[in-house]
Amino acid sequence: MSVANQRDFEYTDRDFNIVCDLIRKRVGIALTDSKRDMVYSRLTRRLRTLGIGRFEDYLKHLQARPADDEEWQHFTNALTTNLTSFFRESHHFEVLAEQLHKLKAQGGHVDLWCCAASTGEEPYSILITACEVYGTLKPPVRLWATDVDTQVLDTASRAVYPMERIAGLSEQRKKLYFQRGTGANEDFCRVKPALRELVTFAPLNLLDARYPSTPTFAAVFCRNVMIYFDKPTQREILGKVVTHMDSESLLYTGHSENYMHANDVITACGRSLYRKAGGGR
Repeated sequence: MSVANQRDFEYTDRDFNIVCDLIRKRVGIALTDSKRDMVYSRLTRRLRTLGIGRFEDYLKHLQARPADDEEWQHFTNALTTNLTSFFRESHHFEVLAEQLHKLKAQGGHVDLWCCAASTGEEPYSILITACEVYGTLKPPVRLWATDVDTQVLDTASRAVYPMERIAGLSEQRKKLYFQRGTGANEDFCRVKPALRELVTFAPLNLLDARYPSTPTFAAVFCRNVMIYFDKPTQREILGKVVTHMDSESLLYTGHSENYMHANDVITACGRSLYRKAGGGR
């Protein structure tokens, strides 16, 4: 039976169920029935681009491709949700500042990780916080910022935003960390080069069997991404994330995320803050 009678492309319940199965296996996202229309609206762009008239044919086309084919990335990019802003859930950046002040007193280099970089607002908010703590645009900090969606990573790397995206920032922050465009670009701004040099953007699927070899991270921001996974998948991912933390590292999570089911993996230590359970490395 068709999900909707009036559509430009044939789209059935079976098609939707196959999409749900494929995206869950690919990146762990668990889609509910309420996402039927969202799936249709986002994937029809691919059908139009490829000149395919039915979802069934598109899905056959997709499944015939090898796992590293670019169409799988287009499929993933279309179905991931990216809602972000500068200094979203601002209390976390206050905690991060406190954490960095302690690390500054200890001396040495600090490694940080943002698991769901999206279009870059969160990574740059982390780095602005670091610059403010150390009082320089060249703090001894390095940020690894990852996402499964390659399109948003491209936006994050370009670091160009409409001026309204930074409207909520103080005038001092706008002046110190952003360059306003001129002429045809006057409605846009760009993150200053010094800040961009502190971050490495890279694609990463949190469902990968293992993550690239990295330093131990003092802080890991994994916010508002786990809500798209079921509890077993959350637990699986957390088990891998904590291997990149030590007993002093902090895991920053979204305000609506709860990990009582994984309290042998991570232990709550504040408002949507966690440490690695058990202590030690």
